[in-house]
Amino acid sequence: MNRNSIARIFILASVCTIAVPAAEIQASSRVATASVAAATGHPSARLIVQRTPNFGADLVVRLSIDGRKVADIPRNQHYGDFVSKGRHVLTVLALPNTPSRRPTSISMTVRSGHLYIFTVGWEADRIFLRPSTYYSPTTRAN
Repeated sequence: MNRNSIARIFILASVCTIAVPAAEIQASSRVATASVAAATGHPSARLIVQRTPNFGADLVVRLSIDGRKVADIPRNQHYGDFVSKGRHVLTVLALPNTPSRRPTSISMTVRSGHLYIFTVGWEADRIFLRPSTYYSPTTRAN
């Protein structure tokens, strides 16, 4: 085998190592969503809200959906649950909120059977909430 063949095999193996777990997460999430929707008769989708690793060890992310508090997300944890289809507003706030920062909100329209991943982080001194295509496995917040 020449060097080009070995390099191609290495690259292919690396890509498969990264792509397969991501596909498994999305596939298992779709199966779980479909089975819950079928069992309850209520169309739903999967929602994951995660923190950036450098969000702050002493800070907690308070997540509200449609004005109702659903979770306080500490370091190394995420929020994961099912949400009903339709329009929702996600709001995040860093706690303790000593500098009196304003919460950040984002509107979303949920389609049944889909997976929605959002990441919370800092941009200068403002908290952001953005859609994400990457899920970093952590412990689920209670």
